[in-house]
Amino acid sequence: MKRSAKRKCLHCAVFYLPDRRNLHQQRYCSKAACRKQSKAESQRRWLEKPENENHFRGPENSQRVTEWRIRNPGYWRKRKLAAKRPLQDLCSSQVAHNQKVIEKASRHALQDLLLTEAAVIVGLISTMTGDALQDDIATTVRALRRRGQDILNRNATLQPQKAQNRGQDALAT
Repeated sequence: MKRSAKRKCLHCAVFYLPDRRNLHQQRYCSKAACRKQSKAESQRRWLEKPENENHFRGPENSQRVTEWRIRNPGYWRKRKLAAKRPLQDLCSSQVAHNQKVIEKASRHALQDLLLTEAAVIVGLISTMTGDALQDDIATTVRALRRRGQDILNRNATLQPQKAQNRGQDALAT
């Protein structure tokens, strides 16, 4: 495989290796100032062409821009919520009826573990742990489920003893 030769940047005059995908067109290096100069030069060349002379002027271009703005409402507005989106798709709220969740020794996807759980629980766990990745949430869910099962099993074994103790207390008085 042949290596491309270094070129001299037209802006800063420093030698650079051009991107192999753009060997024949690249004339500027990747420094910010050089990229800015490349963009300015490209725009200047575009504006010099006679067919582009009145591209941004006249009633037909004004109409073109008006139609584009109607098709793209709110394009210029900043989106505040975009940065707060999680790094995963939202879990569907569809409930699987009569389907048991089987835990395997291997790692599970969040959807496999939470077939019948509400999205609120996933959000709560994510908020409490600070994790938004499905694998991390799935690990937490497995630990919480085991703990809950232990508590429920412990309560089930303790309740008959409490009832028996109450009966003995009633007989003693």
